[in-house]
Parts: sequence; structure tokens; C-alpha cells
Amino acid sequence: MTTTTLRPPVRPANRPSRGHRAAQLWKASPLTWVGLVLGVILSLFPFYWMIVIASRTNDAANSWPPPFLPGGKLGENIERVLSNGDANVVKGLMNSFLVSGTITVATVFFGSLAGFAFAKLKFKGKNALLLVILASMMVPIQLGVLPLYILMAKLEWLNTMPSVTVPFLIGGFGIFMMRQYAEQAVPNELIEAARVDGCSTWRIYWHVVAPALRPAAAVLGLLTFMEQWNQFFWPFVVLADPSNPTVQISLRSLNTAYFADNSQIFAGTLIATLPLFVMFILFGRQIIGGIMEGAVKS
Repeated sequence: MTTTTLRPPVRPANRPSRGHRAAQLWKASPLTWVGLVLGVILSLFPFYWMIVIASRTNDAANSWPPPFLPGGKLGENIERVLSNGDANVVKGLMNSFLVSGTITVATVFFGSLAGFAFAKLKFKGKNALLLVILASMMVPIQLGVLPLYILMAKLEWLNTMPSVTVPFLIGGFGIFMMRQYAEQAVPNELIEAARVDGCSTWRIYWHVVAPALRPAAAVLGLLTFMEQWNQFFWPFVVLADPSNPTVQISLRSLNTAYFADNSQIFAGTLIATLPLFVMFILFGRQIIGGIMEGAVKS
């Protein structure tokens, strides 16, 4: 009787291992680096050009060929922007901080609360109500301008900050985003264990759900703040009084002269852009972490 010994297959000497093939797959090629460098240059050049024009005199900004290096007039141009009584840039910055901050906090809070309810709670009409919210995301804001303007007029909110704040305190995108994240990030077993311990629905949200939704809340908060900070159309409709503008209305007031002062306009744009850079620097790591965590969960 003979015995047969099974031997593992021998990999050819010139065939790379699976780990080596995976490393080669994720290794960036020179063409990839060229594409990334070009993308960075194209993304940063408008901001660099804004700084160049903001630091020059208006004659230099309109000269040909245009300058490509920053000048020494940045501080003077910023001072002219802040002291421009027609634009009221300081008042516009304060109003935009108030409006954008209020809407951001409300959107994150109500969006996470509603998202938790749609994802983890059972109640009648949940699916129908979610479809209504999704349908509201498909309606352009321009279609609702006239009835919303009439409502603001009847409430006597025209030329006031509630007219640009209250209609946007909650939106369908925030609810849907938090609902999708809560569906994956909050296990049903964790909620059931909290109910067994005697927690109410509010305590479950505040102590269990809200901490788990923090990465998504950071992403939603930044997107909402940027959207409201750059909002122009609706404030332009309801804020006819130039003494009480938002920052985007103030920037428009810088460009109402017959001869445009480009250096002043670009300096004002630089001032209006800085808060967004500060927001991203302060919360960028948490925001990127939230996006990556959401991508892994999905």
C-alpha cells in the first residue's frame, strides 16, 4: 500500500505575491501626481489671483499684462472696504455670522433629531412623510420666492434678519443625510439596551444617538454654513434696505459704481472668504474623518 503526500502548489518565481500586487495597485503613477498637481494649481490660483488684485492699486489691476505678484496695498484696500459707508461690510459680516450660525445650529439639531426618528423609530406615515421631504428637495427655491415674499411681508419681516433666517432653519437634505447616517451608525441593539435601562426617547437621542452622529453633524454643519454664507438671491430679494445687509449684499454694493474699483472689490471678497477658511481649518480634520467614516460604513 502506497501513501500519497499532498504538497502545496509552488508559485512561479517571477509571479508577485497578492500583497505585492495590492501595493502596486495603490501606488500612484507619475501621471497621477501630475494630475494632482494640476488640480491643486487650478484650485488655488483663483484665491492667489484674488490676493494679487486686492494688494494692488486699481490702475495696476486694470493694466496689461496683468501683475502676477502681490503688491503692498492690501492693508489700505481692506481699510477702504471696511470704511465704505455704502457697502456696510462690517454690518454685513455680523449679520452673516448671525444668520449662518443660527441656521447651521438649527439644521444640525433638527436634522439629526428627525433623522434619528426616521431611521430608528416606528410611527404611522413614516415612509409617506419621508417621501414628502425628499420631494421638497426637488423643488427649486425660485418657485417659492413669490409666496414666501408675501408671507414675509404679512409678518412684517422685510428688511430684517428673521426673513433670511427662519425659512431655512431646517431642510430636506439635512434630514435625509442624518437619516442615512443614523441607519448605519446607531445599532438597534444599543437603542434597545437603553430602553431596557429606562431611558426615554429624548435621553436616547441625547446620550446615545447624538454622539454617534457627530462626524456627520460636522459635515452637515460645514456645508450648511458655507451655503448660507454664500447665499445671495433670497437676501437680495428681502433686504432692500442697504443699511442692514448680509456680506454678499455688501459685496454687491462695492460694484455699483460706473467705474468698478477692482482692487476694492477683490479686497472685500478676500474679507468675505476668510471666515470659510477659518471654519475649515478649525473643523477640517473632523469633517474629513466624518466623510471617510461614512464612506467606510456604506
